[in-house]
Amino acid sequence: MQDGKYVIMAIDDDPDFLAAIRLLLEASGYIMVEAKSAEDGLKAYKKAKPDLILVDLMMEEIDSGANFAKELKLLGNKVPVYLLSAAGDGMTDNIDYAQFGFAGVFQKPIKNERLLSVIKSKLK
Repeated sequence: MQDGKYVIMAIDDDPDFLAAIRLLLEASGYIMVEAKSAEDGLKAYKKAKPDLILVDLMMEEIDSGANFAKELKLLGNKVPVYLLSAAGDGMTDNIDYAQFGFAGVFQKPIKNERLLSVIKSKLK
């Protein structure tokens, strides 16, 4: 938390997605920290100490989001991490993301109301 506001970190290699998520989160009273790769996300995580993390599954490598989550576990992360996926609903039905340390999955395109509802419930 910074200045009384929760900090949400979004990691995605799509600048348009990051811009849209920033508008939504900041308009809803959150501070957003962004990174364009899993490697940059780890650096930003250590500096920003976010309250919740959104990470894309496929960035520079096909499973970079999952690798990011594994690295966070090694760092002792305790904040909720949500996977962002455009891979299709079938994929999210067949894989147990909790084993990778994810609190849940958001399918792209993300429904703003659902995202804000989940964030609010997790950050009580």
